[in-house]
Amino acid sequence: MTKNRALTFMDAKQKNVKITMLTAYDYSMAKLIDESGIDGILVGDSLGMVCLGYKDTLSVTMEDMIHHVKAVSRGVKNALVVGDMPFMSYQNSIYDAVKNAGRLIQEGHADAVKLEGGSSVCEQVKAIVKAQIPVMGHIGLTPQSVNVFGGFKVQGKNEMNARKIIEDAKKLEDAGVFSIVLEGIPYKLAGIITKSVSVPTIGIGAGKYCDGQILVYKDMLQLFSDFKPKFVKYYANVGHVVKGAFENYIEEVKSGVFPDEAHSFKMDDSILDKLN
Repeated sequence: MTKNRALTFMDAKQKNVKITMLTAYDYSMAKLIDESGIDGILVGDSLGMVCLGYKDTLSVTMEDMIHHVKAVSRGVKNALVVGDMPFMSYQNSIYDAVKNAGRLIQEGHADAVKLEGGSSVCEQVKAIVKAQIPVMGHIGLTPQSVNVFGGFKVQGKNEMNARKIIEDAKKLEDAGVFSIVLEGIPYKLAGIITKSVSVPTIGIGAGKYCDGQILVYKDMLQLFSDFKPKFVKYYANVGHVVKGAFENYIEEVKSGVFPDEAHSFKMDDSILDKLN
């Protein structure tokens, strides 16, 4: 397989081929996901919640993101690796936006970056793209705006907000994004947006009419149990299997079953005789 790039995503939309993405946060899982044939991997700031135990994504830093993007990039050969730009890494100024996007590419070895927002971040998007860095947009329910939204709530349910999201998608396209994540919006609204822009839409809680889908892998494998978003489908109860394995290990150690001879190293008896 050849390495996926931003142009791969745009080509997929033109050919009407669905795009698949998952999140990853470490080398081992990134390697498994990549080997499954996924199109893209997002190193999301969702790591703040599912890896670091924060209540939201706002506490995630650039150092956190670079650390995890580096790990994921080392495990990936084919998938497009997108690094999330964390809260306050791009909002303050265009300079900060370009500098921090550059760090995710140069230090983290990401293939592209993602940032949240519509018209309010278009100047940042233009500057990052001008610096030869592919940008993925993200509109609808944008977790970094959780305090403004008053929680993790579906967006675009009334006419004014729906029109704003459509407008934001078009402005992001004009600014130069190669794709747009649509999160937490009504699926028919996502369908309108998907038809109105030439770049692919990637849905998470945005329904079947998007050009592709993304899920947090810890959600779909039931490895994160604090809450279950409505849009998450469980594909395997890996959390139950893992917990069972831990419990079995504890029982075997306490009972003396593990480690047995098959899992221990041996030495020559003649040497042992000299030691006794």
